[in-house]
Amino acid sequence: MFAKVKSIGLYGLESYMVEVEADISKGLPGFDIVGLPDAAVKEARDRVRSAIKNCGFRFPNARITVNLAPADLKKAGSLYDLPISVAILMASGQLAIHPATSVFIGELSLDGKLRPINGALAMAITAAEQGYPDFYLPKENEQEAAVVDGLCVYGFSSLNALLLHLTGLKPVEPAQKPQAPQQTIQETLDFADVKGQVLAKRAIEVAAAGGHNLLLIGPPGSGKSMLAKRIPTILPEMTFEESVETTKIHSIAGVLDSGHPLITTRPFRAPHHTISVYGLTGGGAVPHPGEVSLAHNGVLFLDELPEFGRGVTESLRQPLEDGKVTISRVAGTLTYPSSIMLVAAMNPCPCGFFGHPTRQCICTPKMVHNYLNRISGPMLDRMDLHIEVPPVDYEALHTDAPEEPSSVIRERVNRARERQRRRYEGTGIRCNARLTPAVLQKYCPMSEDASTVLSVAFEQLGMSARAYDRLLKVARTVADLDESDIIERGHISQAIQFRSLDRKYWGSTD
Repeated sequence: MFAKVKSIGLYGLESYMVEVEADISKGLPGFDIVGLPDAAVKEARDRVRSAIKNCGFRFPNARITVNLAPADLKKAGSLYDLPISVAILMASGQLAIHPATSVFIGELSLDGKLRPINGALAMAITAAEQGYPDFYLPKENEQEAAVVDGLCVYGFSSLNALLLHLTGLKPVEPAQKPQAPQQTIQETLDFADVKGQVLAKRAIEVAAAGGHNLLLIGPPGSGKSMLAKRIPTILPEMTFEESVETTKIHSIAGVLDSGHPLITTRPFRAPHHTISVYGLTGGGAVPHPGEVSLAHNGVLFLDELPEFGRGVTESLRQPLEDGKVTISRVAGTLTYPSSIMLVAAMNPCPCGFFGHPTRQCICTPKMVHNYLNRISGPMLDRMDLHIEVPPVDYEALHTDAPEEPSSVIRERVNRARERQRRRYEGTGIRCNARLTPAVLQKYCPMSEDASTVLSVAFEQLGMSARAYDRLLKVARTVADLDESDIIERGHISQAIQFRSLDRKYWGSTD
């Protein structure tokens, strides 16, 4: 006998419909799976056989052939266990249903329990787009898939529970769509805790408002990491589309928090400096998202930037420019989104006290030069704001004067982002940092004074065309924070101030 059910395959962020066909015929008992299965799919034979028996059903003592179509696409993972089981039970006459509008995914344990799988959200979106309204999957993935509109999501803890539902003996109701799930920002972190550092706080506010890349330079203990770790408390609220994009990546990578099926706060990723290129950008035999993609729509924080391998930092150049990572393998090419705000922190020299107002640097000029030049010119050029974080003096630490809390700063950031949202509506641009050269002149009108200041700065500082574009984007954000449609002289001057620190350090060691 023959039976067929629908499932979904996953490759990168893309998913595609898979037909699981089961044929049971006379002959020597055997169980073959064809259709380019990987090792995990081939091992489904043993899991399916044991699960069916342990759920009280008969495993056919016949020749069983399971085909995963289309046969020219590689099938990976254990998510085909459930559709294979359903197809075999239908083909053997033990399950008299015809689920033409249903999709099945899930991994089985030997006792018939259903285990959670990765990428449920991406597959649920594909099922809805392809017109399959009934979606069956493990209970742990139920809320994640229920986010998708137009889909009846059914979560089950075991194969037995699913079969009781399909036969009508014990039907269950579809999962309810999660009601605006929220993740609270750590209340222990707040900019009100940071004494002094007025310029650094202002630069971070500008970076958060426009999605700009930021480099913090200063001696040990000046508060670089402390400032960076508080950036999530002022980041703008995510749109629903951004939440779905980010959740898809985390789901596929297997790092999605089961208690929060939809990510609603911008991610903050801080990998250690020993990370590899593949760990940062993604890769592997079956490519998985790297840290730069897991930080999509959020922040990637690289502490002690010069300690990262040169190849690792250079691998960020293309993602920062294009907002995506392309991974090429023999099996095909994958593209992961990587629209991030890069925040990096570093000391000015190996000992950390080069340029310190009171501590003496013990490094030779050559040591300082070599240390700073671990950061290449092209990489430095992609940092929109270069900010010095000086040591905090005693008076600033000892004062009882209250500092501005994160909640107040975030209100200004949200207002600036709302201006950008209205300005770029329908263009696909989400923030000032994503402006393309083709539309800079349209969206960044300047007063005559501002244009004059920018012209002088371009010549005197020897800016590249990329640096010019990025400076103009920063000025656009400063103007948005001031609720100004026109970029004025003060906005350009502030953007230049945030861009000129590289002359002090990199210029002094040439």
